Amino acid sequence: MPDVRTHEPDDHDNAYAGLLVNDTHWAFGTDFEDPLAGVDTTVPDGVDPATLAAYCLMLGDDALVLSQRLAEWCSNAPDLEEDIALSNIALDLLGQARLLLARAAAADGSQVPALPDGSPVPDEDRLAFFRDAPQFRNVRLVEVPGGDFAQTVVRILLFSSWRLALLDRLTRSRDGVLAAVAAKAVKELTYHRDFAGRWFLTLARGTDESRRRLVAGLDALWPLWSELFETHDVERAAARSGIGVDPADVAADVEAVLDQVLAASGVDRPAVAPLAAVQGDGAAQPAHGRKGRDGGHTEALGALLAEMQVVARAHPGGQW
Repeated sequence: MPDVRTHEPDDHDNAYAGLLVNDTHWAFGTDFEDPLAGVDTTVPDGVDPATLAAYCLMLGDDALVLSQRLAEWCSNAPDLEEDIALSNIALDLLGQARLLLARAAAADGSQVPALPDGSPVPDEDRLAFFRDAPQFRNVRLVEVPGGDFAQTVVRILLFSSWRLALLDRLTRSRDGVLAAVAAKAVKELTYHRDFAGRWFLTLARGTDESRRRLVAGLDALWPLWSELFETHDVERAAARSGIGVDPADVAADVEAVLDQVLAASGVDRPAVAPLAAVQGDGAAQPAHGRKGRDGGHTEALGALLAEMQVVARAHPGGQW
């Protein structure tokens, strides 16, 4: 059998020829360019670099964690078309996360974990794979277990409706990098929201069982809904400096979109109380407890990160 590595990438006789060019690096984790290469990452005048970095981490962690959750559907969706759709949504969010984590690192390098062996791991990978759960700043909606397909549809609808409103306003950020990331993400999130909205309507008007599952999924996630509009000090500071968006400012717009979907589907808003904050000891513990933006998470995040980070932590700087 001939050595396929000697074939040119356009050799149509062997489907693997293109993949095996530079075959020590093609899989993942190495041989990638800086995602912000050639981009002006200068922090705008009057903006605190630490605030910009913390704000980017919040948005980046939201996307990263939900991307990991949605990736669990790969090969498990109801049919091939939805399997591909969910995988593509996960990849869109992963791309957003990479850019946002890279922006955080460029704004304030002190946020990036140091590796004990000094492995040359990109900053955005260090932020993704070498922080523990309390250091993540994502909202808790994205981290809880996925549930069935109906619950996944509900989560995508809630998250994408909220994030689309945020990033649409973020296209006018004083930070050029954030504005550019938001402009690209708005197109992706519009598809995510519409995908989930169509399925929400389909399941609500389908069989008794599909409607039951949809309502159960909405009830399960509703306690995490109000947290999306609670303004953290970092978000407030980012909005005041013109680089970010106060989530409370988009609440009315997002609620209007959700009301339209619920009305068309004949589904009522759940009468479920918000999930309480996480209580605990420590000098940095807020008096009201901690929610996702403060590093207060459900137990599910720890398990998710253990799976997501295991290879990177076992082989820092590894190449495939």
